[in-house]
Amino acid sequence: MNVSVVIPNINGKSILEKNLPKLFEAVSNPQNRIVEVILVDDGSWDDSVAFINQNYKDKIKLIKHTKNRGFSAAVNTGVRASIGDLLLLINTDVIPDKNFLIPLLPHFKNPKVFAVSTHEKGYGGAKGSFSDGFIQLGMNEETEDAHLSFYVSGGSGVFRKTIWQELGGMDERLLSPFYWEDIDLCFRAAKRGYINLWEPKGQVVHQHESTISKFPKKYVARVKERNQLLMLWKNIHSRNLIKKHLLGLISRSFKHPGYIRIIIMALGRFSIMLKARTKEIKESKVSDETIFAQFQ
Repeated sequence: MNVSVVIPNINGKSILEKNLPKLFEAVSNPQNRIVEVILVDDGSWDDSVAFINQNYKDKIKLIKHTKNRGFSAAVNTGVRASIGDLLLLINTDVIPDKNFLIPLLPHFKNPKVFAVSTHEKGYGGAKGSFSDGFIQLGMNEETEDAHLSFYVSGGSGVFRKTIWQELGGMDERLLSPFYWEDIDLCFRAAKRGYINLWEPKGQVVHQHESTISKFPKKYVARVKERNQLLMLWKNIHSRNLIKKHLLGLISRSFKHPGYIRIIIMALGRFSIMLKARTKEIKESKVSDETIFAQFQ
């Protein structure tokens, strides 16, 4: 199985200058089975595009958005242009080990495997729970063996393209500009019976220089909380969990009145969410409780 690399970029010239040479060390290793590198520039106003054209014109397939459309839109654009069986989604601030894909690829011999996460030092795979009426995220301990992951990061994970297409990719209409897109995607895959894994031997270094940090902190925090609600409303179908969520919403709003603003922000996309929710109810095969039970 061959791999297409998809890199979303917004004003990341300085990071690209530092990190692309390391990525191409991995590309040069034939055992990683990388057949192309696609960079989607999401409306940058720095010199990112000029830098790629001057230094990587023959090595990178460059796609340009004329305006900033958000992380999920950039990723979806790259995926549509890809030719590989597998998709490596990697952020500009992630540096892979030269051999990092070799231990990940064998997992895809199982046709039920949708995505496999790389190993960022200090973190195991993701875990998820439903408590206080909300989906709560955390990290498992690092282990020597691969294990289930609640989701695979859209910034450093490998995804099977056929299942990606079946799912319709990241939900850019509902969750743009950023946050919870990869969680939504992997949860939808799990509810259809597919598997998400974490592989300890696929090493990467995440430098946390993401361009999201350049947005106002309050704006980023509000979008993150809004998308948490939208992802939950779209994907949680258990009546029991919905009741707990409604109680959680009331409790959180009384304790933190400012949270009402987050609810109003989410309600602004309610019609989009409702359409997506209807589709998920029809296509889901695994219960919410079954998925959360795997991470207790």
